[in-house]
Amino acid sequence: MTFSMTGFAALEQPLDNATLILELRAVNSRYLDLHFKLDENLRSLEPSIRELISAQLSRGKIECKINLIQRVQAGKAMQLDDALMQQLAAMQEKARLNFPQSSQLTIADILRWPGVVINDVIGTDTLIDDVKKLVQNGLKDLNASRGREGEKLKTLVLERLSQIESLVTKVKPLLPALTKEYQAKLESKLQESLKNIDQERIAQELVLFAQRIDVDEELTRLTAHVSEVKRILNSDAPAGKRLDFLMQELNREANTLGSKSVSVQTTQVSMELKVLIEQMREQIQNIE
Repeated sequence: MTFSMTGFAALEQPLDNATLILELRAVNSRYLDLHFKLDENLRSLEPSIRELISAQLSRGKIECKINLIQRVQAGKAMQLDDALMQQLAAMQEKARLNFPQSSQLTIADILRWPGVVINDVIGTDTLIDDVKKLVQNGLKDLNASRGREGEKLKTLVLERLSQIESLVTKVKPLLPALTKEYQAKLESKLQESLKNIDQERIAQELVLFAQRIDVDEELTRLTAHVSEVKRILNSDAPAGKRLDFLMQELNREANTLGSKSVSVQTTQVSMELKVLIEQMREQIQNIE
């Protein structure tokens, strides 16, 4: 399956006295670039989470956000940290000596201060299995999202490949006649201008020139590259970097076709090919 590097997943995991909330966001990047926003109580689990994500994703900028919302048990009164509140009061009075016009802390400010409201902190040892399970489920949802987006990208690329094949099929039968016509025109001009030149020499030069403008090899390589792109799109391995390289090769053949062109038809085909290749390249930037 073809995977996009763009995706999103959001899950919640209820626990006995808390709820774990996970968000995974993915956008395109040349390499695997992991960013974490973890609850203070979950910071120590980052290496384990990083390992889980790295095992399933190979490219993309990934943002992993996990919050832990703890609930007060029924029948248990909430408690305040008296020592911490005294420290806050002392710090406020000291600060106001230098900033007398500043407003005082409100009750809401004090209650929101980290650690003022005492909760029974859940240990990471009891959370690690739940966090791992949540991340694994989140990765499944993320990959499903990336897979759906990847199939859309694959369809777009295959449509452009089909158009490229149509252009090659259209222009290839015309090449012998176009080359022969151009050769006849060139021979006529040469004979008019150089009537005293050896005719055998003119014929040799025309043969060499015909070889230089022959684009059959470029069209053959275009067809081979198109087949390889299709093969990679239908494989299960990460394809983005290989497809990006093939876009460069396709573009090189299209440019060569244009530089060797001796007719309006082949010049137009070269331009249409480059437009289609650029459209594919833009889509492939998002494929893992």
